[in-house]
Amino acid sequence: MAKDYYEILGVGKTATKEELKKAFHKLAHKYHPDKAGGNEAKFKEMNEAYQVLSDESKRSQYDQYGSASFDGGGPPPGSGFSGQGYGGGGFEGVDLGDIFNDFFGAGFNGGSGQRVERGRDISVDIEISFEESIFGTKRKVLLGKTSTCDMCHGSGAKPGTKLKKCVTCSGKGRVNELRKSFLGTFSTVTTCNVCKGIGEIPEEKCKSCSGLGVVKKQEEIEINVPVGINAGEMLRMSGKGEAVSRGIAGDLYIKVHVKPHALYHREGNNLVMDLDVKLSDALLGATYKITALDGKQLDVKIPEGVKFGDTLRLKEKGIANSGRGRTGDILIHVNIKTPTRLSSKAKKLIEELKQEGV
Repeated sequence: MAKDYYEILGVGKTATKEELKKAFHKLAHKYHPDKAGGNEAKFKEMNEAYQVLSDESKRSQYDQYGSASFDGGGPPPGSGFSGQGYGGGGFEGVDLGDIFNDFFGAGFNGGSGQRVERGRDISVDIEISFEESIFGTKRKVLLGKTSTCDMCHGSGAKPGTKLKKCVTCSGKGRVNELRKSFLGTFSTVTTCNVCKGIGEIPEEKCKSCSGLGVVKKQEEIEINVPVGINAGEMLRMSGKGEAVSRGIAGDLYIKVHVKPHALYHREGNNLVMDLDVKLSDALLGATYKITALDGKQLDVKIPEGVKFGDTLRLKEKGIANSGRGRTGDILIHVNIKTPTRLSSKAKKLIEELKQEGV
């Protein structure tokens, strides 16, 4: 009897490979024989349908000639699988890794490699001054976290004692487990839960950590803030996060906040400021002094006839290189102060200037 493979999988004739895969996974969960309420006959049928429709050439053949072209429902010769599983339909084209994970859990890896546990990452915020962001600084933070035991240095063994071979895994760090599935019984390799993959356990457990190698404690960590860091940047300290028993410690992430400065703000490697200039100095020119971030006094020459909004530049007096481009400048935006009260003498002088067309 002709079979409608599309109807068996519950998809339309224009279904994509991804839609076919989703439909197959859904039916596999529902009907596979190892599950309660499973149906071996339906599982064979939907597996047969998926094997054909997931292969472009077989699907084209099926669309033209129907299921009869597959010799009673099985895949054509040369499918690459002998058909010793359920239904003889083969599993060519099926993502077995996905199905194993679905039925056995994400811990199945199908190989002999062991999984090393990794501790949790931690994130903290720190606030530094504007000057510290330019010149760099060091900060210490006190964190309550799981850390390596100071007494046994993470081994879990009582000081002065040795480690011995783990009996559970015979020192291999891995154990074989038998698991059943619709494909049969499989021997899988997993990390030993007793020694955590190390292959050794303490002869006597450390009293401080009870043999775990890690303890919950307050730990002071020094943070090196690099030169020229920007507000909002994130620093990472590898291995300074949560420690884990016989595993790899997580990382510490530090988000840096920078306090605003009373005079300067930053634009790339340039320092930008506003400078109030008297009207007479703007007209005749003058020299002003400003204080740099390092406390030094710098001379700023105000040229004759400078206009409101003009920008003066002190080259290479900004943020030093440190691998982030050339040394920046100090950019000075001129703001001309207009007097609000004038003496009679000043008014007379301005009237004279006015008559000259100034």
